[in-house]
Amino acid sequence: MHAYRAAILRFADDHSAIYDEDGLLVVGPDASGRPVVRTVGPYHDLAPNFPGVAVEHLPGRILAPGFVDLHIHYPQTDVIGSPADGLLPWLENYTFPHESRFADAAYARGVAAFFLDELARNGVTTALTFATSHPQSVDAFFTEAQARGLRMITGKVLQDRHSPDGVRDDTAQSLIDTEALIQRWHGKDRLGYAITPRFAPSCSDAQMRGAGALAAKYPDVWVQSHVAENRDEVQWVRELYPQARSYLSVYDNFGLLRQRAVYAHCLHFDDADRALMRSTGAAAAISPTSNLFLGSGFFDYEGADRIGYRYGLASDVGGGTSFSPFHTMLAAYVVGREGQTKPGLSLRPQQLWWQHTAGAAAALGLDGVIGNLQKGCEADFLVLNPQATPLLARKTALANSLDELLFSMIVLGDDRLVERTLISQ
Repeated sequence: MHAYRAAILRFADDHSAIYDEDGLLVVGPDASGRPVVRTVGPYHDLAPNFPGVAVEHLPGRILAPGFVDLHIHYPQTDVIGSPADGLLPWLENYTFPHESRFADAAYARGVAAFFLDELARNGVTTALTFATSHPQSVDAFFTEAQARGLRMITGKVLQDRHSPDGVRDDTAQSLIDTEALIQRWHGKDRLGYAITPRFAPSCSDAQMRGAGALAAKYPDVWVQSHVAENRDEVQWVRELYPQARSYLSVYDNFGLLRQRAVYAHCLHFDDADRALMRSTGAAAAISPTSNLFLGSGFFDYEGADRIGYRYGLASDVGGGTSFSPFHTMLAAYVVGREGQTKPGLSLRPQQLWWQHTAGAAAALGLDGVIGNLQKGCEADFLVLNPQATPLLARKTALANSLDELLFSMIVLGDDRLVERTLISQ
């Protein structure tokens, strides 16, 4: 067993933060031998129960659960920061040409290695990520993730229409490849597969039906796609599917809304869409830096909370502008305020942090497994240094409450705040 003494941040079942200013975190193997949280709480209450266990003392540091990024594109690592007039021109001019390079397995593995190192540097220990339409892009990512002992989820992108040469796939072969990848990788060590239609306009009806059939055949895999991100995209879907009630309902019609289904953006929704998310168990990945960068719109926190469906935060690199969860949480606060969400609801600092850890884990159906430091959780956690920069040190020293401390780190934090990223392996 390994024990750590520091301030500790974790989350209760009601999403509120629990903070031990002088805490003890004890990590040890579970029945399968994987390191998990054995106990956590105030140091002076728990230390006598572990005589002889060496304790690593980390004064001035905060132990926090690893961040969970609910939507990101690993092949778009080098697309980040590319100027465009909006989503569709950005895809055409930057994303698709770059993704075509992932037909080269060696190139894909090089990008995957850099991407995973960048996640770790920013404190992200689990991500639900898109690969490309090339099966080798999935193999490359999983090979690198497995070598690092990470809990990661990805899938081959499905896009057999309205896509250029180099990324457009063949309908029948794309479904054969998807099933082969599920059988090769899903559940291997800490890896999970996600059936990944890029978005409804890029997939023929036959490909969508095939994806739905695979989702039914393999209920424990994930489903991921995009929905209602951009008004031009919404109009395009309306033209392609004139009989559908809404963009979201297109996915439902093909059997792609269910538990472990995560849809990025969910901006241009009505209450019927929100109710459909709730009834099917699907979750939204909120991507505020991407939405601001591409001018797509604002996520409606008020509507999501009023109807009651699951959501979590996501960077959406490369449409998103930063790997940093602190930048994402700050952008979510700004987007929420612009959308007139009451600050006392989903925009409290504790809630923003929850959305990027335990809340994102719950959206994946992995609550109690990752994204928290409660007993039994896998031991993916961070050592944060709230004195990492002069301004951050000055501001956090003035904090009179947990909310003030967390908000100082959200507003002023970046990768320098993450002193260490520890992975359960």
